[in-house]
Amino acid sequence: MSTQIFRFTERVVFAVKRVADDWDEPAAPEGGGGFTDAAMISIHCLRIYLDTTYRMTIDVLTEMPRISREIGLEPTDLPHPSTLCLAFDRIEMAVCRTLLQQSAQFHNTGPIGAIDATFFERSPASRSYCNKTKYEVQDLKATKLVDTETNIILDLHCTTTREGSDADICKQLARRQADELQILTADKGYDCTWLREYLREDLDLRPLIKHCINKPYDHAHNARIDDDLYHQRSMSETVFSSVKRSLGVALRARTWYREFREIALMCAVYNIKEAAKQEIPLPSCD
Repeated sequence: MSTQIFRFTERVVFAVKRVADDWDEPAAPEGGGGFTDAAMISIHCLRIYLDTTYRMTIDVLTEMPRISREIGLEPTDLPHPSTLCLAFDRIEMAVCRTLLQQSAQFHNTGPIGAIDATFFERSPASRSYCNKTKYEVQDLKATKLVDTETNIILDLHCTTTREGSDADICKQLARRQADELQILTADKGYDCTWLREYLREDLDLRPLIKHCINKPYDHAHNARIDDDLYHQRSMSETVFSSVKRSLGVALRARTWYREFREIALMCAVYNIKEAAKQEIPLPSCD
């Protein structure tokens, strides 16, 4: 009988094989080479799943040879924690985003998506580090597109600035997932006439976004919205709460590009963790 952590690892490896170009190469260095990206991505996913440090992740894998071998590494071949940390720079955001999309395919998603934003705390740094790198501790804004039927994260947008409107972000996420959705629901923060028209006319999506009350006929627009469908928007908040409660609210990385990658992997880990918990079988190979 497999444990939940093994089922999680099994699904991580399955998904990583679909996004890493070197998945069929030996995971451990041979002849002076380095560890494969596939192995490094898998270990980073386990690190996030365990919500632990680089060093503790390697220590845990050393004591769990079955998990290490599922990744393709013997316990004696595991990388040094510093090697694991440096490998994070090689993982491109495009790969993390593709892994997120692959992780959603473990689930039978529905036609309704909900979009909303939340904030993650950037890891606190010492005063000397902040002065040396001009690092300003602040929140990272993450906008997630969630499937309301399975509570799975479909897509993600990250930013450390306040520039750009929520409607612009919604447009990007909706465009990437238009083939999978029929309805998109969001709160009044995404109330924008051009966005509604874009969703209907360009993407053939039904927008469920309540109008801000500026004129009397806005009441009529809101009265026509199906409340049962619109209230599924709250599923996005449920997912945010679950991710933060199980995987943490603070990001360990300190540079913005590493933070973007970390939160994308965090969302993929959440999806795969739910698949392992529900014992959803691996998809059949193409």
